[in-house]
Amino acid sequence: MTHLTVPWIPVRHRLDVVRSQKLPPLDKTTSAFAFVSDQTGRTLMTCVDKEGRGWDIPGGHLEPGETASEAAARELYEETGLRLPVSALSHFAWQRIELLDAAPADYRYPPLTYMAMFRVRLPHPGPPTRPPAGSESSSAAWLPPSEINRLCPDRTWLSLLDGAGPL
Repeated sequence: MTHLTVPWIPVRHRLDVVRSQKLPPLDKTTSAFAFVSDQTGRTLMTCVDKEGRGWDIPGGHLEPGETASEAAARELYEETGLRLPVSALSHFAWQRIELLDAAPADYRYPPLTYMAMFRVRLPHPGPPTRPPAGSESSSAAWLPPSEINRLCPDRTWLSLLDGAGPL
């Protein structure tokens, strides 16, 4: 378990990164992410050309009525063009964010939320990918760990990257 704080949460808080095969409570899970690695050890990343975004693990918010694994599979496709069945995803970690002070009026999340993390290891080199038309992502690429560490040094999920490898 890793304990962090991040600048994008405007009040005193605690962010825990936890490796666990147990899913967090669905009613408190706001987003889901897919760590997809290939036979060569690369991980599929997405890039959003907006300030403060850049390269990241594919993922995003759950839609109403959606499970965390359904959201991770949907976001993976929407941000990279790679379509995988929900059954291919294995839960392996989560991030827990707890606000320790009152949230500002414009803060859109509850005081306790979770982000579910899933993984997939492809038994072959990753196929070419491209975000579908209309995606917020401008590109997707299979990157080696050294490049991910260079491009994403401050990401809260970085400690999970080695946990996204072989299942």
